Amino acid sequence: MRLLVFSDIHNDMAALAKLMEIEADCYIAAGDTVSLARGLHQAGEIMARRAGKVWVLPGNHESEADIARMCSRHGLNQLHGRTFEAGGHFIAGLGYSNPTPFNTPGEYSETEIARRLAAFAGLSPLALMCHCPPKGTPLDRVRAGVHIGSTAVREFLDRHPPAHFVCGHVHEAAGVVCDLGPTRAANAGKQGYLLEI
Repeated sequence: MRLLVFSDIHNDMAALAKLMEIEADCYIAAGDTVSLARGLHQAGEIMARRAGKVWVLPGNHESEADIARMCSRHGLNQLHGRTFEAGGHFIAGLGYSNPTPFNTPGEYSETEIARRLAAFAGLSPLALMCHCPPKGTPLDRVRAGVHIGSTAVREFLDRHPPAHFVCGHVHEAAGVVCDLGPTRAANAGKQGYLLEI
């Protein structure tokens, strides 16, 4: 089972179209497909080429309602706060980010992130998709000594390590793949990350 996960397209529709040309069993848009919710219809039209195989999370640049409308209009699947089964794994997703200085539409407090992630604690084996990376890891490093990820995501991974974890949000860490304890983890970025389960 091949899952193509990508994030932070930010209206680069040519990059999105190239991703849709890659053969996979499932496609997961892990947030910030557009910037400030502008261009979702165009992005939805491109992802509709793979229709029922596409699952979408809101990033911090989209609201849950924005993504729900796009998914309904283009035959895509919402993943925010939801799970599905594929390749013998539970695939779970949580969009949005921890608070940013930019007051974007898709932000949760760390308490809210922790509350929402708790719903996935008993799932095994788990492949967890979040827009926001865990704090203090290679996945959220902006530059030396600067990490902007979520403490709640980090705590969840420490307490309930999934088999796989994929995120986005921090552009500077796009393409980074690492092990966080027993978890194989990646920051997908707009080039995409092919996860085989």
